[in-house]
Amino acid sequence: MKNILVIGSTGQIGSELTAELRARYGGANVVAGYIPGAEPKGELAESGPSAIADVTNAEQLASIVKEHHIDTIYNLAALLSVVAEQKPRLAWKIGIDGLWNVLEVARENNCAVFTPSSIGSFGPNTPHELTPQDTIQRPKTIYGVSKVTTELLSDYYHTKYGVDTRSVRFPGLISYVTPPGGGTTDYAVDIFYAAVRGEKFVCPIAEGTRMDMMYMPDALRAAIELMEADPAKLIHRNGFNVTAMSFPPEKIFAEIKKRCPDFEMEYQVDPLKQAIAESWPDSLDDTAAREEWGWRPNFGIGAMTRDMLEKLSARLLDK
Repeated sequence: MKNILVIGSTGQIGSELTAELRARYGGANVVAGYIPGAEPKGELAESGPSAIADVTNAEQLASIVKEHHIDTIYNLAALLSVVAEQKPRLAWKIGIDGLWNVLEVARENNCAVFTPSSIGSFGPNTPHELTPQDTIQRPKTIYGVSKVTTELLSDYYHTKYGVDTRSVRFPGLISYVTPPGGGTTDYAVDIFYAAVRGEKFVCPIAEGTRMDMMYMPDALRAAIELMEADPAKLIHRNGFNVTAMSFPPEKIFAEIKKRCPDFEMEYQVDPLKQAIAESWPDSLDDTAAREEWGWRPNFGIGAMTRDMLEKLSARLLDK
């Protein structure tokens, strides 16, 4: 990777991924792509170039790729799971019509493409424990349908046209930098905000509902390390199971309460979020990622909780 375009650079993953890529490859070599109304701000705006990069505008994407001599595209344009269910046509337009444009531009300009998939690509008929890399998916949400399509379309462009496409199936991502924005797993971020603010947390996910999770520093490493991996070793491409921890709400509550003894939580289950959560795996088997490109997480639930509380406390106190 020499010249990189991050589409969706101001989003939940994109803001942190852009910063990490600039730290590794130099600010001038990483273009922060955004849509009007979601412009880069602060350090993200000052640390490197930026450009309007709407995935629904193929000509605009091609112009950016040519102007900046882009060879690698991180395509993070998508609606999160709960928002996608409220706006299914828009979810498809951004996630799939937009992906088609990205892949065509990549084919014409010899770019590698990373487009993340998700545990949402699995469905209620998928094995829920240690979900295999290769298994039945059949999701019941438009978010999941679009993620399966993302995997298949990316594979198609690699097989038919030789485009270097790669992706991981992200679990729920936990971060102290970017506030949650409408995902089913976002409760695992919201709960930290409540704890740091001294508020009782109202949990929208039922007790005992396990989902795979990952701390954002591990997620960033997964995306970058996969793109840096030797292609000759990749049997799978789109997308790899990756995981770090799996827990129900009461487990993360207990971890936080060890450090915040007065913290309280109650349950008010959101039917939509709960239905989506129950259709997803409890835990993933990431053997393929470990064997094909050396994936290993650095953070378990204890280390993540300690770091999250420390960093989020400092961040909120600064405001």
